[in-house]
Amino acid sequence: IRSGIDILVGTPGRIKDHLQNGKLDLTKVKHVVLDEVDQMLDMGFAEQVEDILRVAYKKDSEDNPQTLLFSATCPHWVYDVAKKYMKSRYEQIDLIGKRTQKAATTVDHLAIECHWSQRAAVIGDVIQVYSGSHGRTIVFCETKKEANELALNASIKQDCQSLHGDIPQKQREITLKGFRNGTFKVLVATNVAARGLDIPEVDLVVQSSPPK
Repeated sequence: IRSGIDILVGTPGRIKDHLQNGKLDLTKVKHVVLDEVDQMLDMGFAEQVEDILRVAYKKDSEDNPQTLLFSATCPHWVYDVAKKYMKSRYEQIDLIGKRTQKAATTVDHLAIECHWSQRAAVIGDVIQVYSGSHGRTIVFCETKKEANELALNASIKQDCQSLHGDIPQKQREITLKGFRNGTFKVLVATNVAARGLDIPEVDLVVQSSPPK
């Protein structure tokens, strides 16, 4: 950063730290990219993003940076917030369109109805049947508490670890490395912690309850 850089990729909190410490100058920024924009503008990040971009954007100026927003899901409120950063003639590019088949055709989808008290046992059975002792499984949970409890549940016979927002970044990296290397076979993660994971050869993905 001291020598000067062309592209900076960072989380809002870390970029804001550098700004406040006087280590970053964003006045000459030409392009701004927000990835996973619905999360960035929703989950407590909106204020940080606003603080970061305030320096680079002038109200109604034609010289504001080019702004690119990416997301798999764009609720209407995202567009309302995004208009603050985008020019009035912004373009919306939809790569999904009206197609009903939005998942890979090579993946089988199953829905299993069961009482919440039986959920851990059913998930344990499903892992055993579809992933066995050698395959890799990711289980998504709604909450950190649920992720911790499921990772420790005796119904899951394979080695298992959890991944969520309360786990320090360094430990998260160690956990993900272990999962990639096959040190353990089952990863139980909250939906947020798991955004942007790139893990090849996962045999089974379980959503422990329907996403809200």
